[in-house]
Amino acid sequence: MSAIKTQRQALQATLFPSGIPRLWCPTLTHFQAARTPDPERIQAHLAALAPYVKGILVPGSTGEGWEMTDSDIRGLLDIVLAAAAEQGIRVLIGVLKTSTDEVLACLDALEPLRTHPAVVGVTICPPKGSNLTQQTLYDGLAQVLARGWPTALYQLPQVTQNELAPETVAALIRAFDNVILFKDTSGEDRVAQSSLDFGGVFLVRGAEKGGYAPWPRTSGGPYDGFLLSTANVFAPELAELLRLLETGHHAAAEALSDKLVAVVSAAFTLVAGFPHGNAFANANKVLDHGRAYGEASLDVTPPLLYSGVRLPRNFIEAGAEILKAHGLLPEKGYCEHGVE
Repeated sequence: MSAIKTQRQALQATLFPSGIPRLWCPTLTHFQAARTPDPERIQAHLAALAPYVKGILVPGSTGEGWEMTDSDIRGLLDIVLAAAAEQGIRVLIGVLKTSTDEVLACLDALEPLRTHPAVVGVTICPPKGSNLTQQTLYDGLAQVLARGWPTALYQLPQVTQNELAPETVAALIRAFDNVILFKDTSGEDRVAQSSLDFGGVFLVRGAEKGGYAPWPRTSGGPYDGFLLSTANVFAPELAELLRLLETGHHAAAEALSDKLVAVVSAAFTLVAGFPHGNAFANANKVLDHGRAYGEASLDVTPPLLYSGVRLPRNFIEAGAEILKAHGLLPEKGYCEHGVE
């Protein structure tokens, strides 16, 4: 075993004494006004996730992190980290910037949080640009990794306009023992499906297309776990799916996967073309609203996006119908009083 891999495994064991969670969530950001998080709503959501999700990414694309300023992110983290520590949830801080210099500046600002008990590291993407070479992507990420933060590499070509080749990922992993996790939301899965050695880095799938049951190693797939936007809504079901696969109940896992695919596909179709926010945040906010308020969801004002735009009421109505049609709309949601 290489020294780098040994050092990585020691770091992973220190950060995750009970093992790296198999189900992660890039949590939604709930707002009470434009750019102003809603602490009570965020805390209620995290409490609902906590029995099933022990690792979160804040803020990810689903949390509208690409739109936030550094000040916005720090304010959000103040809320989330306190709640996560209380719930026993580990946090990867999303440093979602489009250039290496911006990432490095953000890390400087986040330095006081490096030793926070809930923080296990940061998540970074390669610099943005469709014409960047693999060497340029490597060099940019290497500058960030040299800072020493425990780091998750995030493959997100939908935003970065490029894709890390499996060989580039493997080279970074060989050079830096602080790479602990790799997330792929491309839907192409080229890294995980390559035959390369990734030195014990924990591989998680972030794509919603292609179903859920086929991808974990317990189903013969290439991934150690999931980091899914829809874990905001379906954490109990996704945790159950992983349990079914672990115990050899593959048919039941596939049936549950098919149900989730139908609901998620309908939700993403519903919000397609909406000119505000992004599809991950919008679809999940629609479905989360139904799970939060159950049959009373139509009596509650629709959720806000970072910009202050409120999702249309017809989205909420349609989302409730989608959930109800698949037996996934609770009578009473996790926001226990039903109506704000």
